[in-house]
Amino acid sequence: MIVLIGLTTVLAWYLLKWLGRHLAIAAMAVSRLTPWTRGVHAWVLSAPATFCYVAVFTCFTLVQTTAPPRLIDVMTAIDSTNLHHLRKNAVQVLATSSFWVADHGSGLSLYIVGFAAAVAYAERRWGTPRLLLIALAGHVLGSLLTEGLLRRAINAGRLPAKLATTTDVGVSYMLVAGLVAAVTALSGRVRAAAAAVLLVFLVTPVLTSRTIWDLGHVLAACCGLAVCLLVRLAGPLRSPGPFRQRGD
Repeated sequence: MIVLIGLTTVLAWYLLKWLGRHLAIAAMAVSRLTPWTRGVHAWVLSAPATFCYVAVFTCFTLVQTTAPPRLIDVMTAIDSTNLHHLRKNAVQVLATSSFWVADHGSGLSLYIVGFAAAVAYAERRWGTPRLLLIALAGHVLGSLLTEGLLRRAINAGRLPAKLATTTDVGVSYMLVAGLVAAVTALSGRVRAAAAAVLLVFLVTPVLTSRTIWDLGHVLAACCGLAVCLLVRLAGPLRSPGPFRQRGD
């Protein structure tokens, strides 16, 4: 739905700009809306990696919603970061699994909002290279730690062996690490409040559902936080002040 709204808004904007060449009232509307559209444009340019990633996993999700469900089940099973695949080709599955939204694209709108707002803010404050390290740490290290715990639980007989080949894909570990980066970029009471909300968001599923993948989100957040502390040594964060478009 949010993708459709976004596309409709873009098309409506360019139609309004075209009408502005011919109608005075449309030209007035364009003049009033232009500062807002420039702000959105500048926001996107300030976080190129975030919005490129949003575009990629959105495209993958659109494929999920239009292709036969059985085909998508096979594709996501192949790209899953389960124990079986990690033993065979860890690098490949860790890369490809991050392009899919789990559960046939369920919750795509929430992921887009989370990345476009919070993670984009984190990239603007930390810079693209450091944000990439933080997000990748959440996905890669979080996945490896989660699967390591799963292996120990299976070996101890606490979980069934069939979980070694389960389907585990998604962008959520990247999002969680990005949210941690966004929270740490805040200050004062705002950071404390945001940290409390994020903590509740992460811990509640662990206490209610008690699945190892819910615990994986906590591990991804911890990995993201650890890398935040490390890359902070490279220099201060960027100023949160007004941003400009290129060429301004």
